[in-house]
Amino acid sequence: MSQNTGLTTVSEDDIAKHLGTAQSMVTRLVILERGDGRSKTGLAGTGRRFVSTVSTGSVRRTREVELAKTVAAVRPDDPMLSIAQHNVLYRARRGLAVALALSDAFARQTDLEALQAENVSAPLSGDAALQFKALLSASAYVAAFSFAAYLLQLLGTEGEPVNDVEEPDFLFDTPQDALKSMLAGLDEALQGVADDTALIARSKAFARTALEGLLQRRSRFTGLAAFADTHIRIEQDDFTLDGFEVAPGERRKPLAMAFKQPEEIIGNHIAKYQAMKLAKMLVAYDFDRQLNPFVELGGFLFTFIGDGMPGTGKTILIQMIAGMINDYCQIAGYPFHYENFGVDQISSYQGKSGQNCKAFVDNVVNPRAIGFGTVDDIDQVAARRSDDRASAGQHEVTAVLMESFAGASTVVRGNCAFGMFSNYPENVDDALRQRAGARWLVDGPQSREDYIDIFVLLAGGNHDIPLGKHDLYAGQQIKKAVAASYAGHDRPKEDGLLAVWERFRKERGDISTMADVGEYLHRIKEAEPRFTGRAIKNITDAIKMRAMDIELPDEWFETPEAFMHKPYDDKKAMIEELRGPFTIDMVLQEINRYGDSEFRYTDKSDDAAVEDIIRRERQREKAVREIETMKRDGRWNS
Repeated sequence: MSQNTGLTTVSEDDIAKHLGTAQSMVTRLVILERGDGRSKTGLAGTGRRFVSTVSTGSVRRTREVELAKTVAAVRPDDPMLSIAQHNVLYRARRGLAVALALSDAFARQTDLEALQAENVSAPLSGDAALQFKALLSASAYVAAFSFAAYLLQLLGTEGEPVNDVEEPDFLFDTPQDALKSMLAGLDEALQGVADDTALIARSKAFARTALEGLLQRRSRFTGLAAFADTHIRIEQDDFTLDGFEVAPGERRKPLAMAFKQPEEIIGNHIAKYQAMKLAKMLVAYDFDRQLNPFVELGGFLFTFIGDGMPGTGKTILIQMIAGMINDYCQIAGYPFHYENFGVDQISSYQGKSGQNCKAFVDNVVNPRAIGFGTVDDIDQVAARRSDDRASAGQHEVTAVLMESFAGASTVVRGNCAFGMFSNYPENVDDALRQRAGARWLVDGPQSREDYIDIFVLLAGGNHDIPLGKHDLYAGQQIKKAVAASYAGHDRPKEDGLLAVWERFRKERGDISTMADVGEYLHRIKEAEPRFTGRAIKNITDAIKMRAMDIELPDEWFETPEAFMHKPYDDKKAMIEELRGPFTIDMVLQEINRYGDSEFRYTDKSDDAAVEDIIRRERQREKAVREIETMKRDGRWNS
């Protein structure tokens, strides 16, 4: 390590005292596992296994785990272990001893050691018992994490990556229980391994999968702050552990997604243009300084919301952004993590949805990787706080996203961005929606030319139908299309904002000074109460982004050395050279774009409420008519 600040030393004596326990664990242990209802015997001729119709999820069964025998079985014809076999077995035993020593160090850092001593003399009760149980579970988590990190760092290089390894059936009762569950998972991953190369590859894959599962569960445990700030160095093994930080890229699975190119998206010019800028902006991040020049200079896009009718291209826009970031990251050799938070992560268990959402945010904001997180159909995932019909899980997600996107503890480093997408943004909580720094109207193809272009693109080339009188894709040229799209916001589009605009122009004339702009904003506030100080901040951020509306040259991203691997100060200077001042036209366009979106959401919400009232009145009138008919026929019994 470059510095010894906060360094926790673990002596060889501390590790050696756990060697006997570690040896017995790799030799043989018995563990209770959850049953999954599946038989171990295949059904003849089907390739499938029998699944019981009786729920056995809570039933536990015992299993003997003999890791030493499993490793030896890789080369059953040779009584002596190969170097690879010995390496796996030795590192597993040493990793267990190190993990137990680190859980002891954690106990000394916290109140756990004192509580353990008290519990020996007399069983704890009340708050002390609860604290003891929480810290004991936390020490179990530390042991499991340390074991997985040790294996991942010290098992050497692997061949082809392995992605079919299951995560272990984690137990967090005590450190020894946690390590038994980890060892059982490793043993399971190594069953039937054919050769030494696969042995190392599957062992590392297990460690990576276990770490990923552990990091997703981290928010469930209290008292881990002491370990998170700890720097551990074991010289004999050249093993370093900086809290819960994992080496960049080590816990990232290969991104599997159908990427789209910008030319495959017809229409949505401003959204597409800003998405292309966002991809380049993210990879300007400096890993040494852990900061992005765009954060310091202004114009970085941390959160945005895209809204539009179903089928207008929100999904392919996500695929385009992720694809571009992934391509740039591969050129630079940066780790990239994409994750979507969806309705499948809303749980019926109290607090679980919030934990899932927090884990999603933590995975994306990890400062050691470039991150892109999306929340598709956010109106279904996060509820309005005033909606009594929404589940508790949806309300938890709303609270977590609000805190994460613009809370007191939010730190924007510039390595990640979050996109929220919805067909019905008027159903999103007002405070959460206003935390979106940019508004992208994803309205799909609009003009006659757009519809010709999209039909030709999707039809493909398996025909001989003539194109006709049309300049194919001319309307999709990004600079020309974006200039036209921005110019379309010189005047407001929504009726409510247009009325404010025209009244101001009639009374005061053209908007040309800062005072004029301030008064225009104040009049918008009077017409739309949701137009708060946060709305002004989002507008000014968008204006700064327009001032940074610079086209970063493609040559900067063709090789790592041209821009991405340069020192932070050099990157910042290169970007500053391209920056220009913003104009009054930019200011008005951004005010009108943002204002239009707020009035559009309000109008949609009001229209939905009006339609609901009309529907209820029609139902009431129909009911009155049917009641009168029933009374005339003598069928009404009040």
